[in-house]
Amino acid sequence: MKKKKWWLIPAGLLLLLVIAFGIYASIYYRADATALTALESDEQVAVSQTDYGWLFDGPGETDALIFYPGAKVEATAYAPFLHRLSAKGMDVCLVEMPLRFAFFGINAADDVMQEADYENWYIGGHSLGGAMAASYASKHGDALKGVILCAAYPTSELDDDLTEILLYGSEDQVVNLEKIEAGEQYAPTDYTETVIAGGNHAQFGSYGLQKGDGTASIPAEQQWEEAVELITSHTIY
Repeated sequence: MKKKKWWLIPAGLLLLLVIAFGIYASIYYRADATALTALESDEQVAVSQTDYGWLFDGPGETDALIFYPGAKVEATAYAPFLHRLSAKGMDVCLVEMPLRFAFFGINAADDVMQEADYENWYIGGHSLGGAMAASYASKHGDALKGVILCAAYPTSELDDDLTEILLYGSEDQVVNLEKIEAGEQYAPTDYTETVIAGGNHAQFGSYGLQKGDGTASIPAEQQWEEAVELITSHTIY
């Protein structure tokens, strides 16, 4: 009697899982025309591709934000928001994540900080990207000035020397508000939480409607401008 090759069963299941995840990851939110326009340089901001993704280089020289995109969102979808932030004095290093999932690139900030020299480094991101940025910050607080979370929250303690800025829209139906509240226990003393009236989850980027999200009552441009003002008022002195 031939022996049954039981090991083929888990191997086959693993292969099916890999294929299923590959299909899942291939369906994602893409940057729209507004986002692609914001990838163009202008008189205030020079935009360039880098090994890690994109650099938005504005008039500021001392402050920079490493930005992790949300899950299943094309990184360049955040260009309109980040272009505006750079124009106000905070350069931005936009990181492209493997398969568009930040948990595959939590430590990407290591390489970013080796490529440039800024006096004040901040790390942040949107949704899952923000959560993974906070996870990085919890282990590398000595290299950072602060954490900027857009519709995201930390799940481990942040150094008390850091600044934490948390932003989300009043119409956001994607972020878990209970987890945002729970995340306050990990926040440093210098902590600011702001709800953008009329904003939603997807409008931190420019990729259209997101499944399960609420309907924004303000235009995306207003949400970007308010977010930029809130961030720069707490970080650039």
